[in-house]
Amino acid sequence: MSGHSSPPPGRPPLDPSPPHNIATAITEVSERATLLVREEIELAKAEVAEKATKLVKGAIVGAAAGIFFVMALIFALVGCAWLLYYFLPGNDWTFFWGFFAMAVILLVLGVLAGLIAARAVKKGSPPVPSMAIEEARKIRESVSASPATGAQGASPTSAVASTPAQGKS
Repeated sequence: MSGHSSPPPGRPPLDPSPPHNIATAITEVSERATLLVREEIELAKAEVAEKATKLVKGAIVGAAAGIFFVMALIFALVGCAWLLYYFLPGNDWTFFWGFFAMAVILLVLGVLAGLIAARAVKKGSPPVPSMAIEEARKIRESVSASPATGAQGASPTSAVASTPAQGKS
């Protein structure tokens, strides 16, 4: 008889290298977890950058709205000054209407810019990576769920495969 005998019926054959398979599995799980964490960090960075960009655009348009309002105030005050000048006896009533018309135009532009700024700030705030947080919550649930709780189909491998596709949309 040789040193390798067949196992008795009903028992699986003995694998001479179980430690190697366990080490490989642990290494693979570790690599996938590292990849998953990196992808989640990239998703969070992309989300925060997108929301911060919207906030910056809103702030710039808001600053433009502020400039329009300040200029409108200046023109209105200059127009009032001309109007007061024309109230004095001996002058005609022609020049101050241009100042008031310019003030109205600047007020309209300021209102439009303010509405655009408010919409941009509302879209961009708060700058929280909500997609990344939701993905991390799903992954945590799928990893921490035991087979007895009925978590079929939810495995860390499927979460890794679905994360990049969701981050690009």
